[in-house]
Amino acid sequence: MKKFFWGIMFSSLLLSASFAYSQSNVIHVKSPNGKIVMALESGAKISWSVKHENTEVIAPSAISLTLGNGVILGNNAKVISAKNSKVNTSFATPIYKKKTVIDEYNQVVVTYKGDFGLILRAYNDGVAYRFFTSKKGQIVIESEEADFNFSKDHEAFVPYVRDLREKDMYSSAFESMYDEILLSKFVKDSLAITPLLIDLGNGKKAAIVEAELDDYPGMYLTRNNQTLPGLQGAFAHYPKEERLGGFNKMNYMVSKREPYIAKTSGSRNFPWRAIIISENDKDLLNNDMVQKLSAPSQIADASWIKPGKVAWDWWNDWNISKVDFKAGINTETYKYYIDFASKNHIEYVVLDEGWSEDTDLLKISPSMNIEELVNYGKQKNVGIILWASWYAINQVLDDAFSHYSKMGVKGFKIDFIDRDDQKMVKSLYDIAKKAASYNLIIDYHGMYKPTGIQRAYPNIVNFEGVKGLENAKWTPNDDMPHYETSIPFIRMLAGPLDYTPGAMRNATRADFRPSNSMPMSQGTRCHQLGMYVVFEAPLQMLADSPTAYMKEQESTNFISQIPTTFDETIALDGKVGEYVAIARRKGDSWYIGGLTNWSAREMTIDLSFLGKGTYSAEIFKDGINAGKDATDYKRKIVKVVSADKLMLNMAAGGGFAIIISPEK
Repeated sequence: MKKFFWGIMFSSLLLSASFAYSQSNVIHVKSPNGKIVMALESGAKISWSVKHENTEVIAPSAISLTLGNGVILGNNAKVISAKNSKVNTSFATPIYKKKTVIDEYNQVVVTYKGDFGLILRAYNDGVAYRFFTSKKGQIVIESEEADFNFSKDHEAFVPYVRDLREKDMYSSAFESMYDEILLSKFVKDSLAITPLLIDLGNGKKAAIVEAELDDYPGMYLTRNNQTLPGLQGAFAHYPKEERLGGFNKMNYMVSKREPYIAKTSGSRNFPWRAIIISENDKDLLNNDMVQKLSAPSQIADASWIKPGKVAWDWWNDWNISKVDFKAGINTETYKYYIDFASKNHIEYVVLDEGWSEDTDLLKISPSMNIEELVNYGKQKNVGIILWASWYAINQVLDDAFSHYSKMGVKGFKIDFIDRDDQKMVKSLYDIAKKAASYNLIIDYHGMYKPTGIQRAYPNIVNFEGVKGLENAKWTPNDDMPHYETSIPFIRMLAGPLDYTPGAMRNATRADFRPSNSMPMSQGTRCHQLGMYVVFEAPLQMLADSPTAYMKEQESTNFISQIPTTFDETIALDGKVGEYVAIARRKGDSWYIGGLTNWSAREMTIDLSFLGKGTYSAEIFKDGINAGKDATDYKRKIVKVVSADKLMLNMAAGGGFAIIISPEK
């Protein structure tokens, strides 16, 4: 009752203040801690701006929606009402980096003449806004104006769109390294994906993200030539004509697009446009903004959803040895993978490309017996996940899900999506919903960054949208340790990533070379082990072959102990592109991972987050000769208490991984 009374009092006070704001055409909303202020000005144009204390984060920037009939929701806007509220709650996140997310913000709902409005939110770690409309029937969105202007020429980490699928600039693999450039140097007529990180100076960073992308195209960023240094949203237009194309004709390519970006319900909320603000780099490692802005679970009983680790075939090219059969895409090989997974307590094996015809999932390769493998896996307590292209699964969605779920298949890895126009976004929601009805988990590969769909449909247990380890098979010049110490601060703001770590052949910078059948990683063995803690992935791959892991059983035993979801996460230390250290708790045990770029460094881990009592710490750290032989590591077990500090040396491209459990 007291909470209810004070909630009414707070809302009443803010409402009285909002009337004064509306008279001056400016509405403000402050973060609960008072550090962040978001301002919305309504007049000839609607514009928004953001400050963090004395730092201008976003300079006044125009926002609007242009409808198909030419009406612009945002021009000459007349405020009807501005209703304020304060929220301080939490929600459970069973398949995430923590068990519970605190959700505290101040909100203003602004209603305009013309059946539309804006929802503004200010959190302690950022701000967000979204349009809503309350019109009858369907509406056409011709375009959206989403400007992000800056008063200074800040340095930014720009993930340009690369690896275009043929000639359509809005079809790509969503795998981007970061160009660290001034905003004014943003290449004209190019696109960048989000999240995009901006260095505001004095240790502060701002990241542009979006959330609750449902039945609407994803947002890219491009150079705003009128407001340099400024960026603006860009959106794929709706597909008009499509055809098979791209890599091995497995993409469904757009050959012609409509003059609008979306045709949708006239009464709806549109996606959130958000800015995450941090006062130091490490805070970016434990941010929940996308989760907080996303719709709650649409699955009433999610107890059947089992995250876990996966023995994967494709990266290691089915390369196993010392067996009496020809290794490859056949039943014998996958039984070997299942045996390996079972012995090492790995929950799943994925059957990647080749188990069926590429475009017909109901036509199984003659060398494969899926039902036999599923039954064999059941005996060994290992689930089977099947790979499919988006085009192939979309042709036989009900038939495939019904047929393979009855057989006992646990889920699908869906690849070659490579688009985020409205049609594709809607399709991915539809697939997730359909999969849930058959108790199937989904791993979206060849996918744009997650935008909150995984909270609505927690059976989506991972996403790609990252330039993962697979690129080591063919890319000699990318600086992967630098990238791997950047993505936890940038790409991971959007959600989990299917980076597929676990290489057992590890190379120094001088010795690395691409190889298809004997692939290796840049950096040390402990750099790879550290990824199993640092990178969020409810469905986490073991990329190397069973043969490689059995040769390195000590490392394999360690990987097999690391969970893929956690009860608590603590960001220990980090600097974008240089180093990162994270601690995560599951039950009574703690898991700590650290990575560095090509600079060797020493790191001190303060264990004050531990509870009372004595703990046993199993430590994997770079060996003294890891600078010459990247596979060199040192394993030791020590007793620790919360007052202790661990000193760890990381080699160039190095890392560490630690499991700390209470003494029994």
